[in-house]
Amino acid sequence: MLIVGFMLRNVPGINIAGDIDPKWSSVLRNIALTVILIRAGLGLDGPALKKLSKSVLLLSFLPCLAEAASVGLASHFILGFPWLWAFLLGFVQGAVSPAVLVPFMLNLQETRLGTKQGIPTLLIAASSLDDVLAISGFSVLLSVIFSQGAALWFNILQGPLEMLMGLTYGIFIGFIFWYLPHRRHDDLSTLRFLFLLCGGLVGVFGSKALGFSGAGALGALTAAFVAGHRWRAPGWDHEMVKAAQVFAYLWTFCQPVLFGLIGAEVVLANVHMETVGLALAVMFVTILVRMAVTVLAVSFAGLTLKERLFVAIAWLPKATVQAALGSLALDAAREIKAAPDIILLGEKVVTIAVLLILITAPVGAVAIAFSAPRLLQKDDSDVSVKPDANKISKDERSLEMLERNPKTAETVKMIDVAD
Repeated sequence: MLIVGFMLRNVPGINIAGDIDPKWSSVLRNIALTVILIRAGLGLDGPALKKLSKSVLLLSFLPCLAEAASVGLASHFILGFPWLWAFLLGFVQGAVSPAVLVPFMLNLQETRLGTKQGIPTLLIAASSLDDVLAISGFSVLLSVIFSQGAALWFNILQGPLEMLMGLTYGIFIGFIFWYLPHRRHDDLSTLRFLFLLCGGLVGVFGSKALGFSGAGALGALTAAFVAGHRWRAPGWDHEMVKAAQVFAYLWTFCQPVLFGLIGAEVVLANVHMETVGLALAVMFVTILVRMAVTVLAVSFAGLTLKERLFVAIAWLPKATVQAALGSLALDAAREIKAAPDIILLGEKVVTIAVLLILITAPVGAVAIAFSAPRLLQKDDSDVSVKPDANKISKDERSLEMLERNPKTAETVKMIDVAD
């Protein structure tokens, strides 16, 4: 779908995607991203996440910072970018794409590849934090370069604030979904699906409206994880499975929309051909740096060398953040009517963002699909999702018996009145 979207935007005579309103494109992409993040949150493995919490933080920060730094150095000395613009480009390139990564991780969970080591959970959890860091670093440098808008100190604090807001919102909403809707509601699965979807959409679009766009994705992921944690309790897990299945069905419609619109964001007319050669050199060198640091970041996660190599490969695709941030510097430069050399720098950033999407998204997707069965171990343990009757408490069994036998329930009420 990436290629189809790209063709619909760039092939002469069928430039259909060019007529799509950018605002509506952004809305549809955010809806589709919310669906896949909620589905991912429901699939997160709590024990594995607790075990790998340190590795999640290392994987979130180290590769992104290393790539941003290496891109900054390479862009300054190879492309001739000023220091601030070079590191701005570094944070544009440093973010991984949840839109490409998460669907593959969910497929790994279904096929049980790498699940014993918690690899899908590790990558899903770290991807949202990685994006928050990249967006925050970009925002700080953009503010410094153009010296307008929010104060510098606020932009520096925005990253930690977004993480705190996303986690707080997700935990709060997820906790509410433990009790609403009521467990014995006739349409429980449908209502749980609607509550989670609405909660995720409110988080994503609300945070964007408030200027904390990185918080929404983290909030949607956290809310689904917290709610799913309770639904996994004995006697509840079948409801969690039903809700997850609904999101899986919805994703079959959202997936082509998301990837098609991301592909349509690539505009070849914005590519400066004289920049392409050196930009590709910078890209490949810095991606190798990212892969090496990624392998080091998960060295203490108890993974084999093959599994660490797979994590490095999975950490390559770039699309959603690059599509969102790529043109912001150019837009800001044009808005203040900056000098031609500043406009040119903005256009070069757009060119490199386009190249990143065009190369790393499809190549990364193919590399993940090809390497997963060859580098990961399959978990052959029994993963039945049926509730264990022996683990259901005596009170729960009594409640279910009362629900099935109305006469017994009336007898209990008469006893209560007599007491």
